[in-house]
Amino acid sequence: MKISILGCGWLGFPLAQQLIKKGHSVKGATTSPEKLKKLEAENIEPFLVRLTPQLENPENVKPFWESEVLILNIPPGRKRDNVVDFHTRQIRSVENVVSHSSIKFVVFVSSTSVYPKLPGAVNETDAVPGKAGRDSGNALLKAERMLMENNTFETTVVRFGGLTGKDRNPVKHFAGRKDLSRGNAPVNMIHQNDCIAIIAQIIEEKITNEIFNAVSDEHPTREKYYTQASKNLGLEPPTFLEDNEKKHKLVNNEKLKSHLGYAFK
Repeated sequence: MKISILGCGWLGFPLAQQLIKKGHSVKGATTSPEKLKKLEAENIEPFLVRLTPQLENPENVKPFWESEVLILNIPPGRKRDNVVDFHTRQIRSVENVVSHSSIKFVVFVSSTSVYPKLPGAVNETDAVPGKAGRDSGNALLKAERMLMENNTFETTVVRFGGLTGKDRNPVKHFAGRKDLSRGNAPVNMIHQNDCIAIIAQIIEEKITNEIFNAVSDEHPTREKYYTQASKNLGLEPPTFLEDNEKKHKLVNNEKLKSHLGYAFK
């Protein structure tokens, strides 16, 4: 297949490499001119695509949209002002050009941040518009709905948990910190290798019009996970306050495992 990846960074770049190994033709978009040669060196057809929030220089990137599948991987960013409005306009720009292209299937990379901060297990139907734990989650949920309601192409949404893997370990943010809260809360994380394998399977099996939670089976507590991960890296473990909460949010991955027959690695 001809596959375009909008967002060829920490996840998109190794995903492109894997898809090429599987025999697909891949186009990769980046916002950094210096990354174009890196993409080209891996046989990824490179494009400079910027959404500010409108698509810049659309005539120059027309070939990027000449594919069968688009992997849409542009996070809203937590620190941006008016993040919901800005990301909505970005997605609208993409939606408009995809609607007039050869792309018929969009895989949208979303996040479990779309869920409200409520205790207990959450599944794919528990996201409520405007009720996510933070603005970036509300932005993603709005984007999901926009894409899935468009009838000119099909969409599948993958809500990834906290990302970990090569060059990315969230423990570095917590190591050595004192009196952290929610020590008994389960972590809802996923490794880069699983992210890549799941997206590749969805594309190759053409699993359309679905929403999946994608988090690993294991849910150790925050205290246990960050303490052990710190020790593994030779860092000072964080300390946690006493946590008297009986229930914390746990993301359910059963739908993905059932529909894909997927076993987390």
